[in-house]
Amino acid sequence: MIFVKTIYYILSGIVFFYSLYFTIMGFCGVCHQRKKNINSSSFKYHNFAIIIPARNEEKVIGNLIESLKKQNYPKNCYTIYVAINNCTDKTKTKALSRGAKIIDCIGKFSNKGAVLEYAFANLNEDKSIDAYVVFDADNLVDSNFLMHMNKSLNNGYRIGQSNHQGKNSSDNWLTSSYAIFYLIQNEFFNRSRVNLGASSSINGTGFMIKKSFIDEYGFKTYTFTEDLEFAGQCALKKEKIDYVENAITYDEHANNFKTSWKQRKRWSTGVNSCLTRYSGKLFTHFFKTGNLASLDMALVYLGPLMQLVDFLKFILFVVIACFSTTTLLTFLIPLGLMITLYLVSIILEIYVILREKKKIKSLLSGMILFSFFIISWIPINLVILFKRQKIWDPIEHNRDIRTKDLNKRH
Repeated sequence: MIFVKTIYYILSGIVFFYSLYFTIMGFCGVCHQRKKNINSSSFKYHNFAIIIPARNEEKVIGNLIESLKKQNYPKNCYTIYVAINNCTDKTKTKALSRGAKIIDCIGKFSNKGAVLEYAFANLNEDKSIDAYVVFDADNLVDSNFLMHMNKSLNNGYRIGQSNHQGKNSSDNWLTSSYAIFYLIQNEFFNRSRVNLGASSSINGTGFMIKKSFIDEYGFKTYTFTEDLEFAGQCALKKEKIDYVENAITYDEHANNFKTSWKQRKRWSTGVNSCLTRYSGKLFTHFFKTGNLASLDMALVYLGPLMQLVDFLKFILFVVIACFSTTTLLTFLIPLGLMITLYLVSIILEIYVILREKKKIKSLLSGMILFSFFIISWIPINLVILFKRQKIWDPIEHNRDIRTKDLNKRH
Protein backbone atom coordinates (compact mmCIF):
# COMPACT_ATOMS: atom_id res chain seq x y z
CA MET A 1 0.00 0.00 0.00
CA ILE A 2 2.94 2.35 0.64
CA PHE A 3 4.03 1.81 -2.98
CA VAL A 4 0.52 2.61 -4.24
CA LYS A 5 0.38 5.77 -2.13
CA THR A 6 3.79 6.85 -3.40
CA ILE A 7 2.69 6.45 -7.01
CA TYR A 8 -0.54 8.31 -6.22
CA TYR A 9 1.34 11.31 -4.76
CA ILE A 10 3.79 11.39 -7.67
CA LEU A 11 0.96 11.37 -10.21
CA SER A 12 -0.93 14.00 -8.20
CA GLY A 13 2.13 16.26 -8.32
CA ILE A 14 2.54 15.81 -12.07
CA VAL A 15 -1.12 16.60 -12.77
CA PHE A 16 -1.07 19.56 -10.37
CA PHE A 17 1.93 21.29 -11.97
CA TYR A 18 0.71 20.52 -15.48
CA SER A 19 -2.67 22.11 -14.72
CA LEU A 20 -1.07 24.96 -12.78
CA TYR A 21 1.04 25.97 -15.78
CA PHE A 22 -1.95 26.35 -18.10
CA THR A 23 -4.01 28.04 -15.39
CA ILE A 24 -1.34 30.67 -14.65
CA MET A 25 -0.56 31.29 -18.31
CA GLY A 26 -4.23 31.51 -19.22
CA PHE A 27 -5.22 34.00 -16.54
CA CYS A 28 -2.04 36.08 -16.79
CA GLY A 29 -2.57 36.42 -20.51
CA VAL A 30 -6.21 37.35 -20.22
CA CYS A 31 -5.42 40.00 -17.61
CA HIS A 32 -2.40 41.34 -19.51
CA GLN A 33 -2.66 44.22 -21.96
CA ARG A 34 -2.04 43.03 -25.51
CA LYS A 35 1.29 44.26 -26.81
CA LYS A 36 1.43 46.79 -29.60
CA ASN A 37 1.59 45.64 -33.20
CA ILE A 38 4.98 44.43 -34.40
CA ASN A 39 6.77 45.85 -37.45
CA SER A 40 3.83 48.02 -38.39
CA SER A 41 4.26 48.65 -42.11
CA SER A 42 2.53 50.78 -44.71
CA PHE A 43 -0.97 49.64 -45.56
CA LYS A 44 -1.40 47.16 -48.37
CA TYR A 45 -4.20 45.01 -49.69
CA HIS A 46 -2.62 41.57 -49.90
CA ASN A 47 -3.68 39.08 -52.52
CA PHE A 48 -5.15 35.94 -50.91
CA ALA A 49 -5.50 32.45 -52.35
CA ILE A 50 -8.28 30.74 -50.39
CA ILE A 51 -7.88 26.96 -50.30
CA ILE A 52 -10.76 24.64 -49.36
CA PRO A 53 -9.87 20.93 -49.17
CA ALA A 54 -13.04 19.02 -50.04
CA ARG A 55 -14.01 15.38 -50.16
CA ASN A 56 -17.70 14.76 -50.89
CA GLU A 57 -18.91 18.09 -49.50
CA GLU A 58 -21.68 18.93 -51.97
CA LYS A 59 -24.17 19.71 -49.17
CA VAL A 60 -22.14 22.51 -47.62
CA ILE A 61 -19.52 23.78 -50.11
CA GLY A 62 -21.90 26.26 -51.75
CA ASN A 63 -22.71 28.10 -48.53
CA LEU A 64 -19.02 28.59 -47.70
CA ILE A 65 -18.22 29.94 -51.16
CA GLU A 66 -21.18 32.33 -50.99
CA SER A 67 -20.01 33.66 -47.61
CA LEU A 68 -16.51 34.18 -49.07
CA LYS A 69 -17.89 36.06 -52.07
CA LYS A 70 -19.50 38.53 -49.63
CA GLN A 71 -16.21 39.60 -48.07
CA ASN A 72 -15.75 43.31 -47.38
CA TYR A 73 -12.48 43.17 -49.25
CA PRO A 74 -11.45 44.09 -52.83
CA LYS A 75 -12.81 41.33 -55.05
CA ASN A 76 -9.70 41.38 -57.24
CA CYS A 77 -7.53 40.63 -54.20
CA TYR A 78 -8.67 37.09 -53.48
CA THR A 79 -9.37 33.90 -55.38
CA ILE A 80 -11.25 30.84 -54.12
CA TYR A 81 -9.79 27.41 -54.85
CA VAL A 82 -11.48 24.12 -53.98
CA ALA A 83 -8.99 21.24 -53.68
CA ILE A 84 -11.02 18.25 -54.83
CA ASN A 85 -9.87 15.06 -53.11
CA ASN A 86 -11.30 11.87 -54.66
CA CYS A 87 -14.89 13.14 -54.66
CA THR A 88 -17.68 10.84 -55.79
CA ASP A 89 -20.48 13.39 -55.47
CA LYS A 90 -21.21 16.79 -57.06
CA THR A 91 -18.77 18.86 -54.98
CA LYS A 92 -16.79 19.92 -58.07
CA THR A 93 -19.89 20.87 -60.02
CA LYS A 94 -21.29 22.91 -57.12
CA ALA A 95 -17.98 24.66 -56.55
CA LEU A 96 -17.66 25.60 -60.22
CA SER A 97 -21.25 26.85 -60.33
CA ARG A 98 -20.47 29.20 -57.42
CA GLY A 99 -17.45 30.64 -59.20
CA ALA A 100 -14.61 28.81 -57.45
CA LYS A 101 -11.53 27.49 -59.21
CA ILE A 102 -10.66 23.81 -58.96
CA ILE A 103 -7.46 22.06 -57.92
CA ASP A 104 -7.87 18.38 -58.83
CA CYS A 105 -5.82 16.40 -56.34
CA ILE A 106 -4.58 13.41 -58.31
CA GLY A 107 -3.81 10.26 -56.33
CA LYS A 108 -4.67 8.99 -52.86
CA PHE A 109 -4.20 11.22 -49.84
CA SER A 110 -3.91 9.88 -46.30
CA ASN A 111 -4.87 13.12 -44.55
CA LYS A 112 -5.85 16.76 -44.99
CA GLY A 113 -2.24 17.88 -44.60
CA ALA A 114 -1.29 15.96 -47.75
CA VAL A 115 -4.08 17.69 -49.68
CA LEU A 116 -2.80 21.08 -48.52
CA GLU A 117 0.75 20.16 -49.50
CA TYR A 118 -0.49 19.31 -53.00
CA ALA A 119 -2.51 22.54 -53.26
CA PHE A 120 0.41 24.75 -52.12
CA ALA A 121 2.68 23.07 -54.68
CA ASN A 122 0.06 23.58 -57.38
CA LEU A 123 -0.11 27.33 -56.67
CA ASN A 124 3.60 27.80 -56.01
CA GLU A 125 4.37 29.44 -59.37
CA ASP A 126 1.66 32.08 -59.03
CA LYS A 127 3.71 35.13 -58.03
CA SER A 128 0.60 37.28 -57.56
CA ILE A 129 -0.32 35.40 -54.34
CA ASP A 130 0.77 37.06 -51.09
CA ALA A 131 -0.86 34.67 -48.62
CA TYR A 132 -2.97 31.54 -48.35
CA VAL A 133 -6.08 31.08 -46.21
CA VAL A 134 -7.32 27.56 -45.41
CA PHE A 135 -10.91 26.62 -44.59
CA ASP A 136 -12.82 23.37 -44.18
CA ALA A 137 -15.70 22.91 -46.60
CA ASP A 138 -18.34 23.02 -43.85
CA ASN A 139 -17.24 26.46 -42.62
CA LEU A 140 -18.93 29.84 -42.88
CA VAL A 141 -16.92 33.06 -42.73
CA ASP A 142 -17.59 36.49 -41.27
CA SER A 143 -17.74 39.20 -43.95
CA ASN A 144 -14.74 41.07 -42.46
CA PHE A 145 -12.52 37.99 -42.22
CA LEU A 146 -10.04 38.89 -44.97
CA MET A 147 -9.83 42.52 -43.89
CA HIS A 148 -8.70 41.47 -40.39
CA MET A 149 -6.26 38.87 -41.74
CA ASN A 150 -4.88 41.58 -44.00
CA LYS A 151 -4.27 43.78 -40.93
CA SER A 152 -2.34 40.92 -39.32
CA LEU A 153 -0.11 40.68 -42.40
CA ASN A 154 0.42 44.44 -42.38
CA ASN A 155 1.44 44.18 -38.73
CA GLY A 156 4.27 41.83 -39.65
CA TYR A 157 2.81 38.39 -38.89
CA ARG A 158 3.20 35.61 -41.45
CA ILE A 159 0.75 33.20 -39.82
CA GLY A 160 -2.61 33.93 -38.24
CA GLN A 161 -5.35 31.90 -36.58
CA SER A 162 -8.95 33.04 -36.74
CA ASN A 163 -11.56 33.10 -33.99
CA HIS A 164 -12.99 29.57 -34.28
CA GLN A 165 -16.71 29.34 -33.42
CA GLY A 166 -19.60 26.95 -34.09
CA LYS A 167 -22.30 27.43 -36.69
CA ASN A 168 -24.63 24.81 -35.17
CA SER A 169 -23.75 25.32 -31.49
CA SER A 170 -27.34 25.28 -30.29
CA ASP A 171 -28.29 21.90 -31.85
CA ASN A 172 -27.80 19.88 -28.65
CA TRP A 173 -25.53 19.45 -25.63
CA LEU A 174 -22.75 17.96 -27.75
CA THR A 175 -22.48 20.80 -30.27
CA SER A 176 -22.77 23.28 -27.38
CA SER A 177 -19.88 21.52 -25.63
CA TYR A 178 -17.75 21.76 -28.77
CA ALA A 179 -18.55 25.47 -28.98
CA ILE A 180 -17.56 26.05 -25.35
CA PHE A 181 -14.37 24.03 -25.86
CA TYR A 182 -13.27 26.35 -28.66
CA LEU A 183 -14.35 29.49 -26.79
CA ILE A 184 -12.15 28.45 -23.86
CA GLN A 185 -9.26 27.63 -26.20
CA ASN A 186 -9.64 30.97 -27.98
CA GLU A 187 -9.67 32.93 -24.73
CA PHE A 188 -7.27 31.14 -22.42
CA PHE A 189 -4.73 29.90 -24.94
CA ASN A 190 -4.76 31.87 -28.18
CA ARG A 191 -5.71 35.31 -26.91
CA SER A 192 -3.74 34.82 -23.71
CA ARG A 193 -0.50 33.90 -25.49
CA VAL A 194 -0.67 36.77 -27.98
CA ASN A 195 -1.38 39.20 -25.13
CA LEU A 196 1.85 38.02 -23.52
CA GLY A 197 3.77 38.54 -26.74
CA ALA A 198 4.02 34.79 -27.34
CA SER A 199 2.43 32.62 -30.04
CA SER A 200 -1.09 31.41 -30.64
CA SER A 201 -1.80 27.94 -32.02
CA ILE A 202 -3.66 26.66 -35.08
CA ASN A 203 -7.20 25.45 -34.40
CA GLY A 204 -8.05 23.23 -37.34
CA THR A 205 -9.51 25.73 -39.77
CA GLY A 206 -9.62 29.40 -40.72
CA PHE A 207 -5.88 30.03 -40.64
CA MET A 208 -3.63 32.19 -42.81
CA ILE A 209 -0.07 31.51 -44.02
CA LYS A 210 2.01 34.05 -45.92
CA LYS A 211 3.36 32.66 -49.18
CA SER A 212 6.91 33.66 -48.26
CA PHE A 213 6.75 31.21 -45.34
CA ILE A 214 5.71 28.33 -47.62
CA ASP A 215 8.36 29.36 -50.16
CA GLU A 216 10.98 29.30 -47.40
CA TYR A 217 10.02 26.17 -45.49
CA GLY A 218 7.46 24.32 -47.59
CA PHE A 219 4.51 22.53 -46.02
CA LYS A 220 4.92 18.94 -44.88
CA THR A 221 2.88 17.29 -42.14
CA TYR A 222 2.59 13.61 -41.25
CA THR A 223 -0.24 13.25 -38.74
CA PHE A 224 -4.04 13.47 -38.63
CA THR A 225 -3.75 16.77 -36.74
CA GLU A 226 -1.97 18.87 -39.34
CA ASP A 227 -3.07 22.02 -37.51
CA LEU A 228 -1.33 21.28 -34.20
CA GLU A 229 1.59 19.66 -35.99
CA PHE A 230 2.11 22.78 -38.10
CA ALA A 231 1.93 24.93 -34.94
CA GLY A 232 4.68 22.80 -33.42
CA GLN A 233 6.79 23.19 -36.54
CA CYS A 234 6.31 26.98 -36.35
CA ALA A 235 7.45 26.93 -32.71
CA LEU A 236 10.68 25.16 -33.70
CA LYS A 237 11.24 27.87 -36.33
CA LYS A 238 10.44 30.60 -33.75
CA GLU A 239 7.66 31.83 -36.05
CA LYS A 240 4.93 33.58 -34.04
CA ILE A 241 1.30 32.82 -34.84
CA ASP A 242 -1.12 35.72 -34.45
CA TYR A 243 -4.59 35.25 -32.96
CA VAL A 244 -6.81 37.38 -35.19
CA GLU A 245 -9.74 37.73 -32.83
CA ASN A 246 -12.04 39.65 -35.17
CA ALA A 247 -11.57 37.27 -38.09
CA ILE A 248 -14.34 34.76 -37.33
CA THR A 249 -14.77 31.27 -38.78
CA TYR A 250 -17.91 29.23 -38.08
CA ASP A 251 -17.45 25.45 -38.02
CA GLU A 252 -20.00 22.62 -38.14
CA HIS A 253 -19.65 20.52 -34.99
CA ALA A 254 -20.51 16.83 -34.72
CA ASN A 255 -24.06 16.54 -33.39
CA ASN A 256 -24.12 12.85 -32.45
CA PHE A 257 -21.83 10.87 -30.18
CA LYS A 258 -20.83 8.28 -32.79
CA THR A 259 -19.49 10.95 -35.14
CA SER A 260 -17.91 12.85 -32.24
CA TRP A 261 -16.16 9.67 -31.08
CA LYS A 262 -14.71 9.06 -34.53
CA GLN A 263 -13.60 12.68 -34.88
CA ARG A 264 -12.00 12.98 -31.44
CA LYS A 265 -10.34 9.57 -31.82
CA ARG A 266 -8.66 10.90 -34.96
CA TRP A 267 -7.61 14.06 -33.11
CA SER A 268 -6.14 12.14 -30.18
CA THR A 269 -4.32 9.79 -32.54
CA GLY A 270 -2.81 12.80 -34.30
CA VAL A 271 -1.79 14.48 -31.04
CA ASN A 272 -0.11 11.30 -29.81
CA SER A 273 1.76 11.06 -33.12
CA CYS A 274 2.91 14.67 -32.63
CA LEU A 275 4.04 13.77 -29.11
CA THR A 276 6.34 10.99 -30.31
CA ARG A 277 7.60 12.95 -33.32
CA TYR A 278 8.14 16.42 -31.85
CA SER A 279 8.06 16.52 -28.03
CA GLY A 280 11.79 15.84 -27.58
CA LYS A 281 12.72 18.51 -30.13
CA LEU A 282 10.32 21.02 -28.57
CA PHE A 283 11.53 20.55 -24.99
CA THR A 284 15.15 20.77 -26.16
CA HIS A 285 14.38 23.91 -28.17
CA PHE A 286 12.71 25.51 -25.16
CA PHE A 287 15.64 24.83 -22.83
CA LYS A 288 18.14 26.10 -25.42
CA THR A 289 16.27 29.22 -26.56
CA GLY A 290 13.60 29.93 -23.93
CA ASN A 291 10.99 29.99 -26.71
CA LEU A 292 7.65 29.75 -24.86
CA ALA A 293 5.77 28.44 -27.90
CA SER A 294 7.97 25.32 -27.92
CA LEU A 295 7.09 24.58 -24.30
CA ASP A 296 3.41 25.28 -24.97
CA MET A 297 3.20 22.88 -27.90
CA ALA A 298 5.16 20.14 -26.13
CA LEU A 299 2.72 20.34 -23.21
CA VAL A 300 -0.29 20.45 -25.54
CA TYR A 301 0.92 17.23 -27.18
CA LEU A 302 1.05 15.70 -23.69
CA GLY A 303 -2.66 16.46 -23.17
CA PRO A 304 -4.21 13.03 -23.95
CA LEU A 305 -1.53 11.26 -21.91
CA MET A 306 -2.00 13.65 -18.97
CA GLN A 307 -5.73 12.97 -18.95
CA LEU A 308 -4.98 9.25 -18.59
CA VAL A 309 -2.49 10.01 -15.80
CA ASP A 310 -5.23 11.96 -14.02
CA PHE A 311 -7.64 9.05 -14.49
CA LEU A 312 -5.06 6.59 -13.12
CA LYS A 313 -4.59 8.89 -10.13
CA PHE A 314 -8.34 8.67 -9.48
CA ILE A 315 -8.24 4.85 -9.67
CA LEU A 316 -5.37 4.76 -7.19
CA PHE A 317 -7.30 7.02 -4.82
CA VAL A 318 -10.24 4.60 -4.89
CA VAL A 319 -7.90 1.67 -4.19
CA ILE A 320 -6.27 3.49 -1.28
CA ALA A 321 -9.65 4.47 0.16
CA CYS A 322 -11.00 0.91 -0.09
CA PHE A 323 -8.00 -0.67 1.64
CA SER A 324 -7.50 1.94 4.32
CA THR A 325 -9.33 2.75 7.51
CA THR A 326 -11.84 5.09 6.00
CA THR A 327 -14.03 7.75 7.46
CA LEU A 328 -16.82 9.75 5.94
CA LEU A 329 -14.41 12.68 5.69
CA THR A 330 -12.13 10.64 3.42
CA PHE A 331 -14.83 10.59 0.77
CA LEU A 332 -16.36 14.01 1.45
CA ILE A 333 -13.11 15.93 0.80
CA PRO A 334 -12.56 14.66 -2.80
CA LEU A 335 -16.30 14.89 -3.45
CA GLY A 336 -16.25 18.51 -2.32
CA LEU A 337 -13.23 19.18 -4.53
CA MET A 338 -15.00 17.69 -7.55
CA ILE A 339 -18.08 19.83 -6.94
CA THR A 340 -15.87 22.93 -6.54
CA LEU A 341 -14.05 22.22 -9.81
CA TYR A 342 -17.37 21.70 -11.57
CA LEU A 343 -18.68 25.06 -10.31
CA VAL A 344 -15.44 26.81 -11.29
CA SER A 345 -15.83 25.28 -14.76
CA ILE A 346 -19.36 26.70 -15.00
CA ILE A 347 -18.08 30.17 -14.05
CA LEU A 348 -15.35 30.02 -16.71
CA GLU A 349 -17.89 28.89 -19.29
CA ILE A 350 -20.20 31.79 -18.45
CA TYR A 351 -17.26 34.18 -18.74
CA VAL A 352 -16.20 33.06 -22.23
CA ILE A 353 -19.80 32.90 -23.45
CA LEU A 354 -20.52 36.45 -22.31
CA ARG A 355 -17.21 37.75 -23.62
CA GLU A 356 -18.04 36.45 -27.09
CA LYS A 357 -21.54 37.95 -26.76
CA LYS A 358 -23.25 34.59 -27.10
CA LYS A 359 -26.59 33.66 -25.58
CA ILE A 360 -26.24 31.55 -22.44
CA LYS A 361 -29.62 29.99 -23.16
CA SER A 362 -28.44 28.59 -26.51
CA LEU A 363 -25.42 26.91 -24.86
CA LEU A 364 -27.03 25.96 -21.55
CA SER A 365 -27.07 22.19 -22.14
CA GLY A 366 -23.41 22.31 -23.10
CA MET A 367 -22.56 24.27 -19.96
CA ILE A 368 -24.20 21.68 -17.75
CA LEU A 369 -22.64 18.68 -19.53
CA PHE A 370 -19.30 20.16 -20.60
CA SER A 371 -17.46 18.24 -17.87
CA PHE A 372 -18.97 15.00 -19.17
CA PHE A 373 -17.79 15.97 -22.68
CA ILE A 374 -14.23 16.28 -21.39
CA ILE A 375 -14.47 13.06 -19.32
CA SER A 376 -15.76 11.18 -22.38
CA TRP A 377 -12.31 11.71 -23.91
CA ILE A 378 -10.83 9.25 -21.38
CA PRO A 379 -12.04 6.05 -23.09
CA ILE A 380 -10.98 7.51 -26.46
CA ASN A 381 -7.48 8.13 -25.18
CA LEU A 382 -7.40 4.64 -23.65
CA VAL A 383 -8.44 3.01 -26.92
CA ILE A 384 -5.77 4.74 -29.02
CA LEU A 385 -3.04 3.53 -26.66
CA PHE A 386 -3.67 0.02 -27.98
CA LYS A 387 -5.22 0.64 -31.40
CA ARG A 388 -4.42 3.89 -33.13
CA GLN A 389 -6.54 5.02 -36.06
CA LYS A 390 -4.68 4.43 -39.34
CA ILE A 391 -7.24 5.64 -41.88
CA TRP A 392 -8.35 9.24 -42.31
CA ASP A 393 -12.14 8.88 -42.14
CA PRO A 394 -13.97 11.98 -43.41
CA ILE A 395 -16.73 13.45 -41.26
CA GLU A 396 -20.04 13.94 -43.05
CA HIS A 397 -21.31 17.53 -43.07
CA ASN A 398 -24.92 18.17 -44.00
CA ARG A 399 -26.19 21.24 -42.11
CA ASP A 400 -27.68 23.72 -44.57
CA ILE A 401 -26.91 26.82 -42.50
CA ARG A 402 -26.06 30.14 -44.16
CA THR A 403 -24.40 33.27 -42.85
CA LYS A 404 -27.74 35.08 -42.52
CA ASP A 405 -28.96 32.31 -40.16
CA LEU A 406 -26.10 32.65 -37.65
CA ASN A 407 -27.45 35.58 -35.62
CA LYS A 408 -30.73 33.73 -35.11
CA ARG A 409 -28.88 30.69 -33.75
CA HIS A 410 -26.43 32.51 -31.47
